[in-house]
Amino acid sequence: MTVTTDLMSYDEALELFDPVMGLEVHVELNTATKMFCGCPTEFGAAPNTQVCPVCLGLPGSLPAVNGRAVESAIRIGLALGCDIAPWCRFARKNYFYPDMPKDFQTSQYDEPIAVNGVVEVEVEGQTFRVEIERAHMEEDTGKSSHVGVSGRIQGADYSIVDYNRAGIPLIEIVTKPIEGAGRLAPQVARAYVAQLRDLLRALGVSDVRMEQGSLRCDANISLRRQGETAYGLRTETKNVNSLRSVERALTYEICRQAAILADGGKVTQETRHWHEDTGVTTSGRSKEEAEDYRYFPEPDLVPIAPSAEWVEELRATLPEPPSRHRRRLFEAWGFTEMEFRDVLGAGALLLVEATVEAGTTPAAARKWWLGELARRAKDTEVELEALPITPAQVAGVQALVDAGTVNDKLAREVIDGVLAGEGTPEEVVEKRGLAVVSDDSALGAAVDRAIEANPGVADKIRGGKVAAAGALIGAVMKEMRGQADAGRVRELILQRLGQ
Repeated sequence: MTVTTDLMSYDEALELFDPVMGLEVHVELNTATKMFCGCPTEFGAAPNTQVCPVCLGLPGSLPAVNGRAVESAIRIGLALGCDIAPWCRFARKNYFYPDMPKDFQTSQYDEPIAVNGVVEVEVEGQTFRVEIERAHMEEDTGKSSHVGVSGRIQGADYSIVDYNRAGIPLIEIVTKPIEGAGRLAPQVARAYVAQLRDLLRALGVSDVRMEQGSLRCDANISLRRQGETAYGLRTETKNVNSLRSVERALTYEICRQAAILADGGKVTQETRHWHEDTGVTTSGRSKEEAEDYRYFPEPDLVPIAPSAEWVEELRATLPEPPSRHRRRLFEAWGFTEMEFRDVLGAGALLLVEATVEAGTTPAAARKWWLGELARRAKDTEVELEALPITPAQVAGVQALVDAGTVNDKLAREVIDGVLAGEGTPEEVVEKRGLAVVSDDSALGAAVDRAIEANPGVADKIRGGKVAAAGALIGAVMKEMRGQADAGRVRELILQRLGQ
């Protein structure tokens, strides 16, 4: 999609305006069945095969609350530092849209299960306090697909709906307005979603696969003139499904809104769509307010009243708090503050940790994830964790380097093979014939040819200029396509030339 929009430069926008954010993160729980019925929740099933009268909203069907989903909601609330409500209930959020066949979504409105939490995130050495307004339970909607050139409802030839997702348990985590981040606002948002993703994964309540939609972010942003306190009109960019896109979408909206306001215009309060391919947002629909949904208590479900004893039992199951977890890893790994900050900034903390647990050193794990693999992720415009390679496989690549089976150059080819789905690192080495050659007969023959082809260099080495051996080593490595044992090649060169 090509959209022409006036934008102000980011630096100029931040000189004139102060951004205020609000983030709504939707988390699909990994329960075996849906929120209010017994349909399975497995991802990727054939369309409309995981449905029943309840999640299709057929007349006469009655819902029943998924107890495991309630348990997960309480554990999420506790991990966010929230107060757990001793009594709460569901409500009907009424709207007509084909992805919700009941014409309402069963959610929580004025009585959520968890309120008043806090998450602290670190960006560029600064700590930002993100306050949580609420975490509430609801059900997901079906998935609409718009068939046509645009891929969106505008201009589509027709639309189809898969109701497999309708009714899957969701937790929506809503922040209070996030102020004071200034130019770091988009990075703070990214860091918050990344930390939330890591926390939810540690809790074991969701697979948090952003590329599959099990973790999605609605990013609200408004601007106000520097020095003012009143909030401006906000936009809400819907269903942003990668960390990179959270940062990019908010950056774009800051530049777009700043241009409108600086020109004397008025920002329209609306939902907007993020286009990953072009890096722009486009208008969706006017932003509804609570009264537009005509909320009222769900008459078919009883209230939920978790006992204090149950809440404390669940509190005992919580993983290590994120701040303590980060501090422990920082002290154990021996990284500098800058090195550790880079790991956090790349969203690679858990990946590096899992790679270390799989048997490699922290330095090696950091090297691969923040070097070669970060480059691959950037080239393919995906998050690091979405790359088709596991921490155990990365550790396997380093084990091959440590054993002398491959060198760093060949290890990159091994990573190519793993990413291409050719198997384990060991299988890729076998299939591609990538093992380092250390056989003296083969290396000796290559060394002799390099000496014969470079008599001037050979004379320098004979004369005591051992550093000149690098040229001959390079010639041998080129002939053997990088698969020679460079250390052994150097030894053979010096032996043959009397050094």
